[in-house]
Amino acid sequence: MSREQVLACLRACGNYVSGEALSRRLGLSRAAVWKAVDTLRKEGYVIEARTGLGYRLAGTPDALTESEIRSHMGSTITVGRDLLCRAEVDSTNTWAKRLALEGAVDGTVVVADCQTGGRGRLGRSFQSPAGKGVYLTALLRPSLAPESLLPVTALCAVAVCDAVEEVCGLRPGIKWTNDLVLGGRKLCGILTELSLEAETGQVQYLVLGIGVNVLHQPEDFSEEVAQVATSLAMELDHPVSRSTLAAAEIRALDRLYGAMESGDLAPWLEAYRRDCVTLGHTVQILSPDGRRETVEALDIDEQFGLVVRRQDGTQDIIRSGEVSVRGMYGYVE
Repeated sequence: MSREQVLACLRACGNYVSGEALSRRLGLSRAAVWKAVDTLRKEGYVIEARTGLGYRLAGTPDALTESEIRSHMGSTITVGRDLLCRAEVDSTNTWAKRLALEGAVDGTVVVADCQTGGRGRLGRSFQSPAGKGVYLTALLRPSLAPESLLPVTALCAVAVCDAVEEVCGLRPGIKWTNDLVLGGRKLCGILTELSLEAETGQVQYLVLGIGVNVLHQPEDFSEEVAQVATSLAMELDHPVSRSTLAAAEIRALDRLYGAMESGDLAPWLEAYRRDCVTLGHTVQILSPDGRRETVEALDIDEQFGLVVRRQDGTQDIIRSGEVSVRGMYGYVE
């Protein structure tokens, strides 16, 4: 506790504050203050000490800790009220689902510096090396019918685009349904999972898992993934604060949750249509049975389905499946 108290006080002061003043303000002994400062330094915080002046917080580490994320987050209505951070987990979605069964509250967010078993859609793995990305899952308990949650993955993509634009000043595109892309390469993966009560069909919980490549360089990806993936640092040619981005994601998800509960999703659909890089392109649809079909992507409908024109001129709406955009992720013909 003394570590958090001293850090909060140093943040608030912004300038030098004596050990005696810290001790008095926080009700700690001078030895406890010194120990807290020493702990913070070992964690990567740059704390200057000058005789006659005291301590000053001069720099912070790029750490996905609760104190660092909350220092950038501000207040939210629901999402992020409880924020749990770990250095390593198997999967933030798996962790969040365990917490859901233990009674975790609506809006709980879990964040990890590293995932040993990160998961994507269709059982794919999601590479999650330590110190490189933001791996975050929000646990929601919406009082909504399951069918109204069908667009949630697409909506989540818009929220993450908002967060990236806020922090980095550039906005990714969205490859239908939920891949964020920059420069024709994948920046972020989103995996949503839903649990229903068998007897009533009511929603027990919803988890929104987001993995953003932030500080990765090509050598941080496997050879196969390096051909299709990118990161914010690679695109911007400078590092990005992961804690700042995590905070922005939580705020964006909180805004999204409010819109879902109110039913006011029109602005989110408009943003999705604007951001969707699939529209206007010839695409390939991969069916679950392995068949491929080349179609033209025309529009996004009210339920975030992909409106396509088949080669015989008929139109259809795609609700699920894999879509490859020509010139992206290696799709050429």
